[in-house]
Amino acid sequence: MNDLKPVPTDAYSLILAAIDEGVYRPGNRLVESELAERFGVSRTPIREALQRLETQSLLTRDGRSLIVASLSHNQMSELYIVRRELEGLAASLAAKHATPEEVQLLRDMVTADHELLDDPAELSRANRRFHKQIHLASHNRFLVRQLDLVHRTMALMATTSLAAQGRSKIAMAEHDRIVRAIEAGDEDGAGEALREHISVAFMTRLKQDAEMRRAES
Repeated sequence: MNDLKPVPTDAYSLILAAIDEGVYRPGNRLVESELAERFGVSRTPIREALQRLETQSLLTRDGRSLIVASLSHNQMSELYIVRRELEGLAASLAAKHATPEEVQLLRDMVTADHELLDDPAELSRANRRFHKQIHLASHNRFLVRQLDLVHRTMALMATTSLAAQGRSKIAMAEHDRIVRAIEAGDEDGAGEALREHISVAFMTRLKQDAEMRRAES
């Protein structure tokens, strides 16, 4: 399996990737000059990228500074509701339209990801690649575009639900069920399996947040 992906070169993609990978986390301040130095680009494209990210609500204003946005409880709930339905649709369409090669790639991903069960950070990256491949296998460009926006917003969550005890192994079993339904061309089964997968992830996330609040009180 080839996990290589294009290395981003434009300022917007570079900053977005840094947020997605946790280099910049919710509440972190982003400074034009520091970003320009880090990425080796001029300040003009950095400024334009920051404006674009602010328009997409991935950055927010704190006085005159721009910081990485954070999601409220209600925003997180809204995001998961939308993600659940869109991801379910993508899986259903993948069961109908995926080529044999795309199905094999999904199967290879599930097999390889079992080796990452003890590495939540790397497993989280692999998880994003897995879901992206399902989006692509739907062969619906408009759906892929909407899911890209949803997953960009997911980067605003400071932790991964896969870090919860026991979650990674359960998630891999859920991935296996999703792929088996896609392999079988079971549109309803694939959609339901993925929606259930997102629901369990959301419940795990809620428990994580509750535990964090309890620890802080």
